[in-house]
Amino acid sequence: MAKIAFTAGRVSGFKCPADKAQSFLWDATAPGLGLRATPAGKPAYVFQGVYQGTTIRLTIGGPDAWSIPDAQAKAREMQRLIDEGKDPRDLKRDALAAHAQKQAAAAADAVTMGQAWARYIEQRRPFWGELNYRDHLAMVQAGGEQRARLPGAKTVPGPLAPLLHLRLSELTAPVIEAWAAKEAKDRPARVRLALRLLKAFMRWAASEPDLAGKADPTAASAKKAREVAGKAKPKSGHLQREQLPVWFQHVRQIQNPVISAYLQCLLLTGARREELAELKWEDVNFQWRGMDIKDKAEGRRAVPLTPYVAHLLTSLPRRNEWVFSSPTSASGRLTEPSIAHRQACNAAGLELTLHDLRRSFASLCEWLDIPGGISAQIQGHAPQGVREQNYIRRPIDLLRVHHERIEAWILEQAGVQFTSASEPGKLRVVVGGAGAE
Repeated sequence: MAKIAFTAGRVSGFKCPADKAQSFLWDATAPGLGLRATPAGKPAYVFQGVYQGTTIRLTIGGPDAWSIPDAQAKAREMQRLIDEGKDPRDLKRDALAAHAQKQAAAAADAVTMGQAWARYIEQRRPFWGELNYRDHLAMVQAGGEQRARLPGAKTVPGPLAPLLHLRLSELTAPVIEAWAAKEAKDRPARVRLALRLLKAFMRWAASEPDLAGKADPTAASAKKAREVAGKAKPKSGHLQREQLPVWFQHVRQIQNPVISAYLQCLLLTGARREELAELKWEDVNFQWRGMDIKDKAEGRRAVPLTPYVAHLLTSLPRRNEWVFSSPTSASGRLTEPSIAHRQACNAAGLELTLHDLRRSFASLCEWLDIPGGISAQIQGHAPQGVREQNYIRRPIDLLRVHHERIEAWILEQAGVQFTSASEPGKLRVVVGGAGAE
């Protein structure tokens, strides 16, 4: 094949004839260096040599990116590798791999917390409950939206919103400490929750192959950040026995019958708020008096359907699959009963959260000397001790004996006289109790 000395004019003027698939121009200065052109494509420098008896050809790059001296130097480098018994294709593959790795590292380094948080939520949502999912959304909300129930008021940014623009590598312990100190001045409880969620997020990011090394899994676990957020005070709110009449009186007066029934069932079952809110009609067996409730630890658990709870459920409208349905909720079920409960408690002179009702169930059981394992199993608490964990298996019939006794005692203390023969909505109250209907 004829060779010529490459010049800028010869390189720029080289074209492939239209009747050929490709055409080559070979350099007389650097052995193996050529210029390849096709009718439709742009010309490119190539190297051609013989490695272990086989002709190999590698693309170097186009004249717009490579000068003639650089292309000649690259061709000599490839020929030198062949002379040393090395395959220049390995060099190219290694170079491409190193370049791809460098690009991936640069892309990972540019990932912000906001981008990674969105990916984290999408990946982990199947393993979370609805409340946990909403907490993760609320932590990073931008704020500034009109509040549905408070005209003129707007939502505030979530505690983690100020961190979303930072790259993962910038989420260091000092940065998180400074953020916690600033946010904890106005909402320490929310910052403590945000820290817990952030800690789990940072561990997840550090375990992702493409983000490993960019996120410090211990950054949100620093002692100083926890100290500035403060410690949560032990919660002890619960209904006392003498408060049951006034609580039932005001809760039963709530205009929304679904919320009223839900709150009473929450107290009488000791369930977690989301476990009960996600109850479907298919989970309730009126014939065999049982309910299959979503469980935080075990996935599902069977609990008795006590007479008064069954009475409350039969009075509810069957709008959709949810027992505690809502025609205005996007999900079709009850999502925010706390407002109505706070209003009822304020009218009753009480201060209780929804979780306090769960605590109340456990506390009220103490009046009846119910075995601790019974109430714990009804509530879905993990078995405590070797005997509970490995030896005791309580069928739902045994739970029902104690659960019906618990319900009857609570209703008695509340002044509510109820029998299973009572018609839905026709309850009577004992004189001296919560007052006549």
